[in-house]
Amino acid sequence: MERLLAAGEQVVVIDDLSTGSWDNLASVRSHPGLERVESTVSAWAGLGDTVASAKAVFHLAAAVGVELVVQAPRRTIEINLRETEAVLDAASKSKTPVVFTSTSEVYGKSDKPWFSEEDDLLIGPPTLSRWSYACSKLLDEFLALACHGEQGVPVVIARLFNIVGPRQSGRHGMVLPRFVSAARAGQPLRVFGDGRQTRCLCRVQDCVEALLRLWACPAAAGQIVNIGHDEEISILDLAQVVISELGSASTIDRVPYEAAYQSGFQDMPRRRPDLRKLERLTGFRPRAGVRDVVRQVAGLGPAA
Repeated sequence: MERLLAAGEQVVVIDDLSTGSWDNLASVRSHPGLERVESTVSAWAGLGDTVASAKAVFHLAAAVGVELVVQAPRRTIEINLRETEAVLDAASKSKTPVVFTSTSEVYGKSDKPWFSEEDDLLIGPPTLSRWSYACSKLLDEFLALACHGEQGVPVVIARLFNIVGPRQSGRHGMVLPRFVSAARAGQPLRVFGDGRQTRCLCRVQDCVEALLRLWACPAAAGQIVNIGHDEEISILDLAQVVISELGSASTIDRVPYEAAYQSGFQDMPRRRPDLRKLERLTGFRPRAGVRDVVRQVAGLGPAA
């Protein structure tokens, strides 16, 4: 959003603050180009007119965080479907371009070495509420592509892979801010399972650059595109990097999944994106590696 304001755009932010905070916008709080609306997307009476007059909609409104998803699966499903339907209904009337942020979770529990946009998806059973997020976001993707195919809405779907930044909260289960907070306090870093599950962390500024480039790319309309970094690291190694970078005396505790989540909890063993489509469409690849991202989130390195 700071990027858009700096470019002279007028920006309307709609957020019910259920998992966010206006404090995240402190640096631009008084910017004349910013309008803040505290509401869900679907409940705001001004949605239709605002979308109709907009150059584009960046749709990020969703339930977020593994802990929230496991604890409130019905709310997760309802939020993800209702808010996306509201945005797409409005965009369908005006043909306003939509950049819709989906998730790497839709790839499910496959153990492929990396995921490409044309892969089949292997999602767990509905008896495990953990998969409600992936399934609801996947249905959002189907709806977005249907609006593109039937009504000509210029929609691009961005599947995000572990986007992190200094304003991210760990209170709903995000791993890196949890690790940084524990390391600063000298508390044990809790690693679930054996810690061998791997993730790829992408700096939020790189994600923003990719989203803006996809918006500006006519060939991306109707496409699904991965956004993330492809440097892979195990969660156990990530905990060790955080402790090292912060010079912390913290230890690492390995915690069974059942101690934090429901019995039978299923995790994704790997989550590495194939970025060739993003690079082909936009000419861009995220740059910041794991240590750069850790240092930024910990406040030890530059934000840009």
